[in-house]
Amino acid sequence: MSSARWMDIVGATALGVLLLLAAFSQETYTLKVILWISLNILAAVALRFVMLTGELNIATAAFWGIGAYAAGILTAWYEIPFTLAILLGGLIPMVISVAFGYVTLRTKGPYFMLISFAFTEVVRLIYTQTEIIGGNSGMIGIYSPRWLDPYYSLLVVACTILLVGTMFWLERSAFGRLLKAIQNNDAVVESVGLDVQKIKIICLALASFAAGVGGALFAHANRVISPGDFSFLVAVYALAYVKIGGEKHVAGAIIGAIALTLLNQYVISFGHYEHLLFGGAIVVAMLILPNGLIGLIERLTEFYGARRSGGSSRPQEAIDG
Repeated sequence: MSSARWMDIVGATALGVLLLLAAFSQETYTLKVILWISLNILAAVALRFVMLTGELNIATAAFWGIGAYAAGILTAWYEIPFTLAILLGGLIPMVISVAFGYVTLRTKGPYFMLISFAFTEVVRLIYTQTEIIGGNSGMIGIYSPRWLDPYYSLLVVACTILLVGTMFWLERSAFGRLLKAIQNNDAVVESVGLDVQKIKIICLALASFAAGVGGALFAHANRVISPGDFSFLVAVYALAYVKIGGEKHVAGAIIGAIALTLLNQYVISFGHYEHLLFGGAIVVAMLILPNGLIGLIERLTEFYGARRSGGSSRPQEAIDG
């Protein structure tokens, strides 16, 4: 079995386990951890989707926040039905990302990264200066329907699976091959008459929809949101999940988010040393596993495959001898 097929199985299995735990677990703490793992997976996969074009989109954090505030306002102020609020929480950042991408995706590489970073911080500062949405204190009273409370973690996992599955399918489609071609050499793509900027904008819009839905689900899980929840660190953590898991396959983002979320639950008990231990673990993991956890799995599957092929050839060699 190829390593890519193994990665497909690993990613699907991890999501399946989360779904089963969310469906059958009765422990509040376990359900909360599953919820945060799922949201972190969604943020990581949304960030990675734009990385397929070779761009690092720090504005993932901004669109995450826009989705959260949009859904929160719709639910708390206008009593819009929960499902519609979540959907609009994805569509509003998606529309904004089209305008953002049209202006900014003429640049690339570090220039785009810096612009997306600046955009994220500008959006966060707008939240702090807008008293109608609570300013620095944030918004309160963002509730999902009460009957949904016992099943909220299950809903978040299901939404994550749907969105991750969709982005994985797009990555494996002709559209995904175009994204990777742009990453390798966008001049070649332009040379055959394709509009590279338009393709990048579509990619950014799809990722921003996923990020917006994640933010909307986050807002209703937290019930209280504030500008500090949506700084550039959202994207930095998402990037850490991708790099630790391995960016070659979507399973890397899934495994990285699971591993680092569980690690964070452990180191949080160390108080002031939490960030030191968490950051140190990321540095050590990057040094030991430059291709991430899926790189390790890939090497193990290749080793196992070599052992099997070697073992099956020896009896034949003995017969021939």
